[in-house]
Amino acid sequence: MPAALKRPTPAPLLAPGETVLLFDGVCKLCNGWAKFVIRHDRHQRIRLATVQSAQGQALLAWAGLPLTAFDTIAVIRDQNCWVRSAAFFEITRQLPGAWPLLRVLRICPQGLRDWLYDRVALNRYRLFGKHDQCLLPSPDHQRRFLQGQP
Repeated sequence: MPAALKRPTPAPLLAPGETVLLFDGVCKLCNGWAKFVIRHDRHQRIRLATVQSAQGQALLAWAGLPLTAFDTIAVIRDQNCWVRSAAFFEITRQLPGAWPLLRVLRICPQGLRDWLYDRVALNRYRLFGKHDQCLLPSPDHQRRFLQGQP
């Protein structure tokens, strides 16, 4: 799979150039990653949406990704969609400070990176746990989550 999947039309619900991180809202590991992004994205470049939300479902459908049994994060901007390790690198590229330096890990072949990513993703509930329902963002983080009608 190429680094970014290019779609013929811009993503719905997003302004031009706006980036959204789609994540599993019941996965404790995924929620931890979302909180990490909120904490470190001081310039607030990255919006968030759970894959279970109406907005997340609309973006998954646009990207041609599964609407159920979702086992990866996705990053969407304009006509591009990144998944798995490519999504991780796209997020860290946008964070301030030294976080973009993690891109040096791209020296590992994408097949190996994605294989390792898949091993964690397939076992994430067993390894890290699962919430009974999607956690709601705190009031101070609410503005970071994608709003609007799909």
